[in-house]
Amino acid sequence: MTKKIEWFQDWFDTPYYHTLYNHRNDDEARFFMKNLITFLKLKKGNKILDLPCGKGRHALFLNEQGFDVVGADLSSNSIIAAKNHENDTLRFYTHDMRNTLEGKYDAIFNLFTSFGYFNDEQTNVKVLKNLKKAVNQNGHIIIDFLNIKKIEKELIPKEEITKSGISFLIKKYIKNGFLIKDIFFEADDKKHHFTEKVQCLDLDKFKYFALRSNLKVQNVFGDYSLNPFDKNKSDRLILILQ
Repeated sequence: MTKKIEWFQDWFDTPYYHTLYNHRNDDEARFFMKNLITFLKLKKGNKILDLPCGKGRHALFLNEQGFDVVGADLSSNSIIAAKNHENDTLRFYTHDMRNTLEGKYDAIFNLFTSFGYFNDEQTNVKVLKNLKKAVNQNGHIIIDFLNIKKIEKELIPKEEITKSGISFLIKKYIKNGFLIKDIFFEADDKKHHFTEKVQCLDLDKFKYFALRSNLKVQNVFGDYSLNPFDKNKSDRLILILQ
């Protein structure tokens, strides 16, 4: 019996994913990470895990700031690209966050809504337990998630975006506790349809998962400037766990 491929295993490993999201703001991401570095009082030489790391742009930036960085991602194509940047203090490997991690880290970054991909809540607890095992005793786990309460109010059900000559039709909706994005386009003489599916997790859910994982929610922020979280207004839900 053929094992079913999950949406993130399929979509993230295509070149079209990177085409659609090539607008992501590097300056904003670096601003966020600088704020985290300062807030967490990280020191040069500290070990940081970026999971998932994609093609490694954020891991590379962290390494440039003087940290010993490991990037891990399920997408083998992304890791192949990331490995071009490796050096003595920057390494990449393919990894599924549902599996036990290698090494110990002073900070683990889970950035830009890279959580809640799975079909059941128990897997979220499993992932957090894996992160807890991999973080040093006084280290921190940073989860950067969307603010589902604001998303629900402002959801745009349909839009069309053109990138590199490809017209992406995107339909968004909430169903059975998931935020779902259906992506339709034509490229390379084929019609394509991919789906993104993320659990609708709010702050209370994350507190529950942390409790189940024997982690403490130390801080909650609502944007990349690390302003306080407001469930009605904040763009992000950022948690510092220990």
